[in-house]
Amino acid sequence: MSESKVPGLNVRITSKNQLENIKKVAITKPGQQALFLELDQNRPLAGIIQDICEKWGIMQPEEYAIQFSDQNKQQIYITERSRLDISNGDVLVLTPSPSKTAKEIYSTLKEGRPEDKMGAMEKMCALSPDITFAMEFITNEGLDLIKQFVRDTRFHGDPMAYLLRSFVALMEHSVVSWDTIEPEFTKKVTDYISSPKHGNKIIQPSLEILESVILYSTHLFKHKEVEQQVTPEKILPHLNTPELQKNALALLNALFLKANPEKKKKINLTVQSKTFRNALVTVSLEVWNRQWNAANNANQSVLNASRSIGSEMGHQLYCLQTLMLNMYETRMNTPADPDDATVQKQIDSLTKICFDVDSDSNQAGNRRSTLYRKLGFQDQANPANDFSLNTPPGLLALDNICYFSNKYQESCVKVVLENCTRADEHDCPFIKASIMLTKTLCEILRIGDPPQEEETAYYPMFFSHDKPFEEFFCICIQLLNKTWREMRASMEDFPKVLGVAKEQISRALQVQPPTFDAFRVKLNQLTYAEILRLWEKERKSKEEDQAQAAPIIELRKMITPEMTELIRQQRLNYLIEGSKFPKYTTRGRMKEKYWQWKLTPNLKAFHYGDCGENDQLTLEQLNNKLPVSDIKAFVTGRDCPHIKDKKEKNRTATTGTLPKTKFKMTTLSFAIQLVNSESNDMFCFVAKDDVEFDMWSDGLNVLLGNEMSSSQKEKDLKMLLDMEIRIRLLDAEGIAIPNEPPPIPPEPENYDFNYPEL
Repeated sequence: MSESKVPGLNVRITSKNQLENIKKVAITKPGQQALFLELDQNRPLAGIIQDICEKWGIMQPEEYAIQFSDQNKQQIYITERSRLDISNGDVLVLTPSPSKTAKEIYSTLKEGRPEDKMGAMEKMCALSPDITFAMEFITNEGLDLIKQFVRDTRFHGDPMAYLLRSFVALMEHSVVSWDTIEPEFTKKVTDYISSPKHGNKIIQPSLEILESVILYSTHLFKHKEVEQQVTPEKILPHLNTPELQKNALALLNALFLKANPEKKKKINLTVQSKTFRNALVTVSLEVWNRQWNAANNANQSVLNASRSIGSEMGHQLYCLQTLMLNMYETRMNTPADPDDATVQKQIDSLTKICFDVDSDSNQAGNRRSTLYRKLGFQDQANPANDFSLNTPPGLLALDNICYFSNKYQESCVKVVLENCTRADEHDCPFIKASIMLTKTLCEILRIGDPPQEEETAYYPMFFSHDKPFEEFFCICIQLLNKTWREMRASMEDFPKVLGVAKEQISRALQVQPPTFDAFRVKLNQLTYAEILRLWEKERKSKEEDQAQAAPIIELRKMITPEMTELIRQQRLNYLIEGSKFPKYTTRGRMKEKYWQWKLTPNLKAFHYGDCGENDQLTLEQLNNKLPVSDIKAFVTGRDCPHIKDKKEKNRTATTGTLPKTKFKMTTLSFAIQLVNSESNDMFCFVAKDDVEFDMWSDGLNVLLGNEMSSSQKEKDLKMLLDMEIRIRLLDAEGIAIPNEPPPIPPEPENYDFNYPEL
């Protein structure tokens, strides 16, 4: 293509001082030569369009507009507001204006030929997401025309799919209220989802329309109309179709969310039916598998992957799970009536199962109280009060206990009897533990909270059972008992044990276990010891991350000299305290001979003398003296004269290595060289271990004015710096430390401060 110049458009400007508001773009139009220009964002669009039309000889420039060539953009037409989205290299299209296009489409749909109507519908469907076109089309009564076509069932197949998709896109702009939708229209849309013969292209937008009518219509009668026409049974077949699953779940959630309490119970029973659960498990596991594979490939958690892979599906599954679990809210907030015979009957049944005795009214009061105490009731006189005073979880805790004792009788008896055999102070009260655990599980699953906008965390296992929360409790109460045993807890430790159990459950849920069995396996892996290990690992990781912050690095530099001085003093104190060494000369070890060395408190001299293996001599008992000023240097390892014997040289030359014991002695050896003495005339030492060697080598370096260089010095310095920084940051606990310090504000114009008069 050749380049064309348009007056006023600054075509092909290549100045190095090009401003940011100049965008290099191409303008195209079918049948015309493309224009390459530098578009000035400061110029009005109308003027730019007029210049382009003049170049191409097009009359009435007010009837034209510029579009993005990328039809995937939400804003297709370029307006004064959307022109900021223009980037260098974009290809733009000169096209009839939204007003003209909307009138042409409306006219064609109303009076055009059948073949022209199909093209107009396709074009309308493509342009409806654009707010500029939508406003013009709705103003020209195009939305009413679409509703009329749908009611009259004049079109089928692709034309009807275009109409419904256009309707959805136009309504999403919130220009027209959903209250304007007529019952005849919703009934016709409902008919489309009731039969698969209409095809997915029609069913998918129909599901979207019905969802929006339920969620956004403020007229109660419209909700009732849709609820009567749309039932979960009609939605179920679409859960088995991948292209419709998301919209089917969204419609089901809308029905569930807006239904009255009685209707919610009916919907919940339907959703909990085996047929429905099988479909939900299939859907949730498909999404879970995609998230799991994505998490493995990206080396991240499943919950993080769910935010990018199938996030919309994950959100709908999360909403359904939340609505299902919220059905437990009523029981959670209902306290038990101590005079309710049903409650007492449930308690008596539990006592009979756990202890194989009848706890009826004819039984002695002391006997009943003993059994209630062993079960863990706080009020043995009237145990129903335990479920009355602790609300929430109220009756929900009693429901869980009864379910556990009836469904898993053997496990329940095992938990109760295990606690009965413990000493009283180590007894885990079953009833109290069940009540507190139920409350904790409600907090973890946020029962009672409405679905959150951006949340995608769902758990496939809750769709696999008709009593999901009760099954969840049965696994967790056994975990709590196991954790109690591992921690060897007493009653004072109850809050701590409950906190550990909450951590175990929360971490197990992070992997979104697909089944309750997988959840149980994950919990068994998260023992108390494993939780402690994970906490320690996370603490260290947090400290390491915090240590990389610029303020912390600067603080470490500031306090390093102070900490180094502490180490210097500690090394000198170690030398003052003294050490006992096997006695060596330059010729080697003197058998069964030891000597003791101590530094004087004034750091002027070493006192030393012979001693027995078990002797501890005072400074005054050490008769020999070596002034520090007489020390020239000290050497270590193979530089020591008592290590350089001929036999070891020969052995090293022959084998290439030293024996293990000799190698260890080499690393622990050091020798003090005196001023004005021969190189082999030294005091020779072998430390008992690495710590003693490092202490003496550092201490000697300090006395000689050298830097400490031992590995122990580095360890001690790191430990002291970490401790000192922790202490100084105690007041900043919970406050995020920025990587860079905040900017210093500019100085005031003057320093004429105003002081209040005394």
